[in-house]
Amino acid sequence: MAELRWHPLIKDWIMIASHRQNRPQMPKDWCPFCPGSGKVPDNYDVYKYDNDFPALSQNPPVPDDVATEIYKTREAYGKCEVILYSPEHTKTLPELPVDHVKKLVDLWTERFVELSKDEKIKYIFIFENRGEMVGVTMPHPHGQIYGYSYIPKKLELEVEACKEHYDAKGSCLICDMLKDEIDFGERIIFENEDFIVFLPFFSEYPYGVYIASKKHKQNLAQFSESEKFNLAKTIRDTAGTLDSLFGFQFPYMMCMHQNPVNSGDFSSFYHFHIEFFPPMRARDKQKFNASSETGAWAHANPTKPEEKAEELRIAYKKFISQNE
Repeated sequence: MAELRWHPLIKDWIMIASHRQNRPQMPKDWCPFCPGSGKVPDNYDVYKYDNDFPALSQNPPVPDDVATEIYKTREAYGKCEVILYSPEHTKTLPELPVDHVKKLVDLWTERFVELSKDEKIKYIFIFENRGEMVGVTMPHPHGQIYGYSYIPKKLELEVEACKEHYDAKGSCLICDMLKDEIDFGERIIFENEDFIVFLPFFSEYPYGVYIASKKHKQNLAQFSESEKFNLAKTIRDTAGTLDSLFGFQFPYMMCMHQNPVNSGDFSSFYHFHIEFFPPMRARDKQKFNASSETGAWAHANPTKPEEKAEELRIAYKKFISQNE
C-alpha cells in the first residue's frame, strides 16, 4: 500500500508506504548495484536505477477508503530513482576523480530535466544518505532522487521566505546571505570561481555546511559546463573535508535545494544551494535530533559555528594536500 495522507496540524502530506517495510536485507556477498548482479549494466560509470520499492510511483495504487473531511488522502504520485555513483562497491564521493563526479552532476541534471517534463511533479529532490548512522543499509555508493507531486513543507517554507524577502527588499535572500558570509569571512570553509562552502550563521548541526552558487541560478540545468565541473569538485571536496575531520567516513545527509517545477516562476527570488546534515558533534559523539528538534522544530546546536568553521578549514586543507 502506498498513498499520501494529509497532516492537518502542519498542513503537509505524509507518504504512507507500508510495502517498503518488506524490503529485503541484501546478502553480504551480493550487491544489486555491482556489475555482474544482473540488475545493472556490466559496464557503467554512473547509472540511474528505478527504485525497487518506491514510496512514489507514476502508476500509483488507489488510496485506501479511509479518508474523512479532515483526514484527506491522495495518490502517492511521483518518481523514486537511485543514482549509482560508481561501479566500485566501496568508492565514495571523496575517492572519485573530479571528472567522474562531473558525470554524476551531468546525470543529476539529465534526470532533473526529464522529471520536470511530468507536469504532475512539483518538486525534484536530489539527495544522498551516507553511513549506517543515518539508516543506510546498502553500502554501494549511491544517492536518490524523489519527484514529489507537491512541494514538501520545509521547502515550501524556504521558498516563501525567499519570496517575502524579495518582495520587501527587491533582492534574493540567499544572495544577501552570501554577502553577509563573505563580509564576515569566519564561517567560509573554501570557495572557487562558482561556488562557496560555508557553515551558516544559523547552522542547526555542528558541521552542517552549505554549498551555494555564487551566481543567482535556480537549478542544475542552468549551469554551464565549467560551473558543473566546479560543482563536481566542490561536492567532492566538501565530502572529503568532512572525512578529514576525524579520519573516518563521515555520515551525512546531503540535500540539494532547487526551484520547484511546474509551479510558476521562481527565477527572481530562489537560489540553488546544497545543505549537509552530518549527525556528529565530535569524533565519538552523535548529534541527536531529540524532543525539541523533532517535536517543536526548535533546534539547538551545542557548538559555536565560527569555531567549527575553523576546524573545517583545517580539515579542507588536509584533504586537499592529500589529494593534490
